[in-house]
Amino acid sequence: MFPLTFLRAQLHDAPALADLVNSAYRGEASRLGWTTEADLLDGKRTDAEELTAALTDPAVLMVAGFEADRLVACVQVRLADREAQIGMLTVDPARQNRGVGRRLLGAAEDLAARTWAIERFAMFVIPRRAELLAYYQRRGYRRTGVLLPFPENPMLWQPKVTDLSLERLEKPV
Repeated sequence: MFPLTFLRAQLHDAPALADLVNSAYRGEASRLGWTTEADLLDGKRTDAEELTAALTDPAVLMVAGFEADRLVACVQVRLADREAQIGMLTVDPARQNRGVGRRLLGAAEDLAARTWAIERFAMFVIPRRAELLAYYQRRGYRRTGVLLPFPENPMLWQPKVTDLSLERLEKPV
């Protein structure tokens, strides 16, 4: 395992965060890792503008993982009511399967619990991604069976398959 430093992402990190997230979720580069959505969606997962808005939102914590000075991981945590909603958990595809995601998720959960008075963590996962659901279940999240329609954002992404949805997962603090 290589040394990692987890820090709150800063506004100037937005372009690098967008590049990292898109490389892990979409396109050919994402196929190096197991988190790819390239068979489900075309386009981008996010862009620098969306991340800039998140980084200036007081209800959002963005945690970035660095190996030396290189950005290799990130996750977004959003406060909604009394829960911390985890999203965009990203690890450089070349560094996946090395415990980085587990460590990043733990760091983000710890930071959220110290920062906000929350009762639970929540996230939304594409239920077709059985390996991803299993990963989060091993981290203590449980499936709720609550399904939401997959969000539309044709400026960033286009579905390759029909009937995409998101399932809510929860974990107590």
